[in-house]
Amino acid sequence: MGYVDVAGVGHTLPDGRELFAEVSFRVGEGAKVALVGPNGAGKTTLLRMVAGDLPVRTGAIARSGGLGVMRQFIGMIGDESTLADLALSLAPPALRDAGRRLAETEAAMRAAEVRGKYSSAAGKAQLAYADALAAWGEAGGYDAEVLFDTVATIVLDLPWDAARDRPVRTLSGGQQKRFALELLLRGPEEVLLLDEPDNFLDVPGKRWLEGRLRESGKSVLYVSHDRELLAQTADRVVAVEGGSAWVHPGGFASWHSARVARHARLDELRRRWDEEHQKLRELMLMYKQKAAYNDAMASRYQAAQTRLRKFEEAGPPPVPPKDQDIRMRLSGGRTGKRAVIAEQLELDGLTYPFDLELWYGDRVAVLGANGTGKSHFLRLLARGGTDPDPASVPAEGAKLAPVTHDGVVRLGARVRPGHFSQTHDRPELMARTLVDILWRGDEHRAGMDRHAAMAALSRYELAGQGDQRFGTLSGGQQARFLVLLLELSGATLLLLDEPTDNLDLASAEALEAGLAAFDGTVIAVTHDRWFTRSFDRFVLFRGDGEVVETPEPVWDVR
Repeated sequence: MGYVDVAGVGHTLPDGRELFAEVSFRVGEGAKVALVGPNGAGKTTLLRMVAGDLPVRTGAIARSGGLGVMRQFIGMIGDESTLADLALSLAPPALRDAGRRLAETEAAMRAAEVRGKYSSAAGKAQLAYADALAAWGEAGGYDAEVLFDTVATIVLDLPWDAARDRPVRTLSGGQQKRFALELLLRGPEEVLLLDEPDNFLDVPGKRWLEGRLRESGKSVLYVSHDRELLAQTADRVVAVEGGSAWVHPGGFASWHSARVARHARLDELRRRWDEEHQKLRELMLMYKQKAAYNDAMASRYQAAQTRLRKFEEAGPPPVPPKDQDIRMRLSGGRTGKRAVIAEQLELDGLTYPFDLELWYGDRVAVLGANGTGKSHFLRLLARGGTDPDPASVPAEGAKLAPVTHDGVVRLGARVRPGHFSQTHDRPELMARTLVDILWRGDEHRAGMDRHAAMAALSRYELAGQGDQRFGTLSGGQQARFLVLLLELSGATLLLLDEPTDNLDLASAEALEAGLAAFDGTVIAVTHDRWFTRSFDRFVLFRGDGEVVETPEPVWDVR
């Protein structure tokens, strides 16, 4: 069986800043180890170092067994990439190289045959293709095709021959993740590295993943922000924080209390060190004073100096990492009693007609499987409904594509929607720095001076990224900044599409606190079971096209 050993690993960023140091842990045979920590602490960087994508200049990483890697943005390997490209990107290096050579020689053979079926060039191309076909078989290509066919049938209900040339962009994010996870969990690799494997999965998909991880004999190191999935699957937790990492030998359920106890212990050790340091310094100063007029005290003075120097060279114990202090001031404002009214609303090809009435102050969780129309419903509301009040100009999302529908949905008086997109698709922000976006404003928000902009960024723990372009931020940092834009927009109706997908644990808890204080209405599409518990109304988009309200969260979409 496979394992991973990380010993004393450190990483320095290109600008010279130390991201982390002295990181050590082991993923034993068959263990399921979760990496947790704040956004930007280095979890993905650590995974990339274990995968071999980044060099290890400090410390050492040892692996045993084949390695399967699923990166955070699994399907984003090219706009025109096919399912075959995706499958090969997840294959072992030898098989991946053989597959690419086979595809290249086949294309060259087809092109040569078009120019002249019996030409010498066509003959050479055919020989190259035959060699590539033999190399494909020797690398295990035919066994891999059986696996590809099995997974395509499970996920898409299509044989591999019918699915292999399908563009990846035609699959939902959940289908892409499920396809990749099935390949890796069924594949021969004994060690898996999974970066946020649950993102884009609906709740049945997350439950499936939890079951497969628990029953798998593979050694798995993974990053996730889904608190329910962490509680169900992690044997051990590695917390990356404060410029290093520490290991909690238990599961996620006991990690929070273990972290509090650890911080208290570090505080106590640091207090004792400071006290001992002060005593040694005072002792040295006393002997220094006495040695000034008594030569017999010189040796004691030198001994006290040596003892103090060695104590200081050993250094103090580490201080507890500073907790994130994220303060989301989602203010909102008073609106009419009825915030949203839907009458015989039908999303074409997705739902049957349904009625829905939401009131000022409601906290509504929109639940259901992927592809049932939940995000379409939010986008329709973000556009102001089907008969928008001219006074209720969308605070966010005004450029969203139209949603094909029948029936009517309208917003109440003084309801101003603000939309958070699951995919963070804000191309107009990608090349701009955070300070520039806040300073210059846009069509929805007036600008602010740099001091006010930095103060706002500080509340979201983004001051250090103020001069960084939005497109270069981590997924969690982007999510926090988009929530800040919602805060500044004056929205009184928050439309949140999977807002916790990329947020770290502290940010998710800060969002929950911000929403609790928000003076307005909240509608959130979510597959986060932990987050869902903070809502009081639940609307289920069922797989059969019916849209119903339920008294409690329902995860079985049937």
